[in-house]
Amino acid sequence: MARLAGALYLLIIGTGLSAEFALRGPLLASPSPLANIAAAAPAFRLSLLGDLVMLLADVTLALLFFQLLRGVSAPLALAAMVFRLMQAALIGMGLILLSQVPVLADQPGLATAILGIHATGYDVALVFFGVNSALLALLLHRGGAVPRILVLAMGGSAAVYVSGGVLRLVAPELSDALLPAYLLPLLAETGLALWLVIRGRV
Repeated sequence: MARLAGALYLLIIGTGLSAEFALRGPLLASPSPLANIAAAAPAFRLSLLGDLVMLLADVTLALLFFQLLRGVSAPLALAAMVFRLMQAALIGMGLILLSQVPVLADQPGLATAILGIHATGYDVALVFFGVNSALLALLLHRGGAVPRILVLAMGGSAAVYVSGGVLRLVAPELSDALLPAYLLPLLAETGLALWLVIRGRV
């Protein structure tokens, strides 16, 4: 079960990065994102599919982690699962909104607003994921099987995710300054996923 969890975690990382940065990111980064989306609609739609796969894997992973870690602490494992599922629900809601952008070419104001709502919603969802990461780090620490460096990195990742979401709400102009810090969660989660796949235990 732990190896399956690790494989799903790697799938989440791969599809999430591909959807957000490789497919959708270049379309949104220019001064004319709506024109780019209209001109590259297949790539945009593919990014939505990537997000959907990520969410399906994330929900499954939440259930697997609960099964794997409830022996360490059932209340903490349940709380971690709930926070991870809340993240998936919020991202899913944003995905539904985002899917309507290509059909709103004649309403650029509304389409632009949806892009902003999706970006904010994604970061707010990561606050819930940050709490999940903190709980997961605590559970892994108590379990004792995962290397301490990975546990600490997951704890640090929690702080990055929560800080990013809070900044998006209270000081959005500072959000970009935190972007380099997201390298820590990328390394931490990839490391944990590989540990699960290779060692098969938590």
